[in-house]
Parts: sequence; C-alpha cells; structure tokens
Amino acid sequence: MRTIPAELVERYEAEGWWTRDSVGDLLARGLAAAPDTEFRVHSAVRPWRGTFRDVEVMARRLAAGLRDRGVAPGDTVAFQLPNWTEAAAVFWAAAFLGATVVPVVHFYGPKELGYILKATEPKVFVGAERFGRLEFRPELSADVPIVGVVGRDDAQGFEALLADEPMSGHAAVDPADRALIAFTSGTTRDPKGVVHSHRTLGFETRQLAGLYPADRGRQLTAAPVGHFIGMVNAFLIPVLDAMPVNLADVWDPRQVLELMLGEGLTVGGGATYYMTSLLEHPDFTPEHLRHMKYAGLGGSSVASSVTRRLAELGITVFRSYGSTEQPSITGSRHTAPEGKRLHTDGEALPGVEIRIADDGEILSRGPDLCAGYTDPELTAAVFDDEGWYRTGDIGVVDGDGYLTITDRKSDVIIRGGENIGALEVEEALLALPGVAEAALVAAPDERLGEHAAAFLRMLPGHPMPALDAVRVHLEQVGLARQKWPEELHTVADFPRTASGKVQKFVLRRSLAARPT
Repeated sequence: MRTIPAELVERYEAEGWWTRDSVGDLLARGLAAAPDTEFRVHSAVRPWRGTFRDVEVMARRLAAGLRDRGVAPGDTVAFQLPNWTEAAAVFWAAAFLGATVVPVVHFYGPKELGYILKATEPKVFVGAERFGRLEFRPELSADVPIVGVVGRDDAQGFEALLADEPMSGHAAVDPADRALIAFTSGTTRDPKGVVHSHRTLGFETRQLAGLYPADRGRQLTAAPVGHFIGMVNAFLIPVLDAMPVNLADVWDPRQVLELMLGEGLTVGGGATYYMTSLLEHPDFTPEHLRHMKYAGLGGSSVASSVTRRLAELGITVFRSYGSTEQPSITGSRHTAPEGKRLHTDGEALPGVEIRIADDGEILSRGPDLCAGYTDPELTAAVFDDEGWYRTGDIGVVDGDGYLTITDRKSDVIIRGGENIGALEVEEALLALPGVAEAALVAAPDERLGEHAAAFLRMLPGHPMPALDAVRVHLEQVGLARQKWPEELHTVADFPRTASGKVQKFVLRRSLAARPT
C-alpha cells in the first residue's frame, strides 16, 4: 500500500474525516437504529421483499457459517452477483467478520473474473448459477476453499453456507486495515485492484450521502453493486440514512417507468444513460417528472446538451467527478448556481484538494483516496510521496474554484459508467487479418456519455473489416460486450508525436468536432 504522509493522517483525524469506525461498526449502528426499513429487489428472476432486519439475519447467518469454516478478520471474501439480496448479505457478512470484500461486476466475463480471483486469492467466493450471459464456471474458483452458488440447492448452494444461528456482534479491526478491493478497467490489459480501508470507505459513504438532497425520495438503485458507487449506494448509504433499499438487477426503462408510477420510486441520476433512456422511452410521460426531481450526474462524460435538456424539464441537475480510486473529488450541491451545476464538474468537496499539473493533468488527494492498488508497481506510478493521486484526466479550474474536465490523459473510455481499457481491445483488434495498427478512443455519446470508437490502419491490399465481423472476432476472443467498439474508422496513418506515438487526443477531438 502507499505511504500516507503523517501530517495528512493527523489532519484527517483531527477534522473527524477519519474515525475509529470500521464498516462493521457503521452497519451495526445503522441496522440497529432502523431494523424495519424496507429492502426490495425488483427482478423478473429473483424478486425479494423484506426489511433491513431480514437481510441482517441472513448476513449474520452467513457470517456465522463462514466463521465456522475458518474465515477470520483479514481474510478475503469475493462475490459476483447481480443486484440481489444475497449480494447485500455477502457484503454485510464480510463487514461483520472484519474480512476484505471483493465485489465483481456481474457482467465481467471469465477472463476478468479469473484474473481477479487469482490476484486476490479469496478464501470465499459466492457466484450465481446463471443470470443473463453470466454462468457459474467452477474451474475459475477451483482454488478457492469456500464456494457458494446462488440458485443451487445442493451442497455448494448459497443456503448451505448459512449457519442455523446468526453471528452476534462484529469483529474489531483497525480502521486503517483494508476493507474492500474494487476492480476497475484501466490502461493495462487486466483490471486494476483498488484497495480501500475502513476509514476511506467510511468517509466516502458520509461524503456521498451529504451530497444527496434530503427530499430525494425512495430511490431505485440499478447500477451494479459490483461497482464501487453502486455498492455504496445500495448497501451503505441507505443504512446510514435509514432510507429504503430498492434494487433492480437489470436496467429496463419500461420497468423503471412502471415502478416510478406504481411504487412511487425515484431515479436520481448516475451515468447520463440512466436519465436519457427514460426520457427517450415511448412510455415516458410528464407525470414521470414528479419522480425525477434531481439528477446527480457522474461516472461518465456529461454533455452540456444533456444537462440543459434536463434543466428545461424542471429537473435540478448537479454534477460530480471521481473514480474508484477517489470516488468524490469534486461536486456541485443541488443548491449551487445553475451555470456551475450544468456546465462544470463541481468544486473540491470537503477534505479534498485538487491542483492542475503543468501538463494540465488533475492531481487530487483527500480522505476518500484509496490506500493503493494490489499491484505495487502501479501504486508507485500513480501516487507521489506527498499523497497526490495522478488522475489521468485533464481539466481547468475557474476563478470560483469549479473544475471542468476537458480531456483524458489516461487511456480509458467510460461507457455508461463502465471503464474500458483501450490496450486490451487494441490487442484483440490487431489479431484481425490485415490490421497493421489499431487505436481505441472515446467518442461522445448523448445517452452513454462515451462509447468506444476504433481507428484502424490496414495493410496494403487489405479491405477494412465490417463492424459485425469485428464484433464476431471480439466475442470469439472472450472480450466482454461493453468493450466492443461501436464505430470503426480507417486512417492512412495516425497523427503522431515526434517519437512516433499515436496522438489519441487528436482522434478524440476529430470525433467531438463532428456535427450532431
């Protein structure tokens, strides 16, 4: 892990940003204070309805069962599940045990899951028998001592892990210990393992909860709980605020619109796609706007045309900026001036510092900044001795201290909140017949924020492949569908630096400059 300067530790503790609470402490207090709060899963395949108390009992039975099997504080518990009740039970059980939890996005394929399990060496893995394209692959978890599968009724089923009597209390752990390893795609071919401690995760939960308007209503969470923010929104903030949990395991705009009117649920933002897909659906009516009072946007690029459109409908828009490494760097309050809310990514949040390097890169640090990566070399490359994090993004700060992201230095595309590492896709594209060189960049997308666009330089005499043929190839090599390019372009040669490196910012600007 990175070394955190002593003066920062002292400041964060003195300001109360870092406390002695573990995630288990936070959960135990919140669940005890509001045990009858509603917890629901809206699903066509695994619906569920109960209370915080019901889910806590399941989690404590799981914790007892895992403890009986030798799981102790400091061990690692991984899960790959959709937004189901069992995902909450695994997360809460790990917190009660003082274990490190590793959530895996449920649509990660065998390549990504295999890498994550190998990198973290968990003592426990909980997966789903089947969900959409997700299918349990026993060979991937063959080296994991304890495995449970949701949807099975045999000895390896999830229910078999539950003890008869729930675990009481929770383990005492050092708040500086690791609580979570969240994996996110980066500039390398493999996902990055981002390590958060109890104190960084606890601070982020309080920080993010503080950004939400008090009258936000009963929110629906459809962002995958395998993602950092989806997990915090689903399993921590509602417990902190004693607010109902309503999960959806797929994002189906028709179902969401029905739930808004039939159940009185609200949709409060996320990646821009969550809002635009509702507005563009044929079932959308002005009555739905009563359940879309706010739109907190982040997780992908946010076009000003989208924020203006939402504002014209009477929706109060506010934007934020962060990453898995530091989830809440900047943000606008819903009470901030409209121009700042619509057209900037907000100002530095409490405890957070930002500065712009000579090359325009945004550097940040704060109490929610992760403890490092599972890869020590990556930790050394991204964090400096003063605690600053190199975000890989380019931005400017106006005279009022509001940040605007203008470009991306890092080689990542963010599609609807999903990170796509360019290198992995480029290597797969180079395996196509006749492709001499490939570059993957982000193209603007009104609905998703960004999508992947591929530029190919072909060898002489070889035709440009069709997009459908490229997708067949990428499926054959096992690349997850969200990583597939959605448009193809051919170039005679690439714009290059003096050293011959492809200038991807030129390609991105050419796409952004296209008429809409």
